[in-house]
Amino acid sequence: MADETKAVTTYELVTMKQRGERIVALTCYDALFARLLDAAGVDVLLVGDSVNQVLAGAETTLSATLEQMIYHTKIVRRGAVRAMVVCDMPFLTYQVSPREAIRNCGRVMQETACHAVKLEGGAPIAETVRALVDVGIPVMGHLGLTPQSVHALGGYRVQGRDEQTAERLKADAKGLEAAGACAIVLELIPAPLASQITKSLTIPTIGIGAGPACDGQVLVLPDMLGLNDRFSAKFVKRYAALAEDVREAVKLYAAEVREGRYPGPEHSFPK
Repeated sequence: MADETKAVTTYELVTMKQRGERIVALTCYDALFARLLDAAGVDVLLVGDSVNQVLAGAETTLSATLEQMIYHTKIVRRGAVRAMVVCDMPFLTYQVSPREAIRNCGRVMQETACHAVKLEGGAPIAETVRALVDVGIPVMGHLGLTPQSVHALGGYRVQGRDEQTAERLKADAKGLEAAGACAIVLELIPAPLASQITKSLTIPTIGIGAGPACDGQVLVLPDMLGLNDRFSAKFVKRYAALAEDVREAVKLYAAEVREGRYPGPEHSFPK
């Protein structure tokens, strides 16, 4: 069983895979939730560019900026003690050239004190992954449904259902491993394919909509807490219904303020 007092590192992730221990990951965007998730024993806090949709209200992740990701990663890091903090690198901060990727990812590591960065894509970014790892920047890969390529993929669809795409994803996973990636997120791919990829690698896979055979799982925090109640997907399990709790709490607060019941004597200072 994972040691909940020991800081999670890239080495520890690989060791957990070897021991057959499942990796628990969640997205996180602020220090408050980082502290709560860390105390609950979450292994990896992914500062996802999904923040651009979940908190900023954008339609996709594409308009997330480097400054935005640095800000959120920095504050998540303040709340994390044990968990490994990973920053999602936003669109066009690593695709232009390995040199630019090193500059941007290095800035993220330096300014946020995070433990790794995450890059989307397979063979086209393998050289970049190797360049980053060679200068000491840990990289988590991301294959399958890659949200930054949503328009090229024709929408948010399951990937790897046909043999050609499945074989490409297998090759991409091996290529990322060979380039030095410390782990790979597998998003929206058939469970049997995710199982094959997971068994073929020495580094861990972290699934989201990729079935139970991955070495770990990740969900978007507001989705699993039921805060984002306008979003639903087959792979999301809601472990709470906090949106309704928030609405009811605010309605009660509003009623008490309007009726003069809050604040009461117990909430006031007599002198």
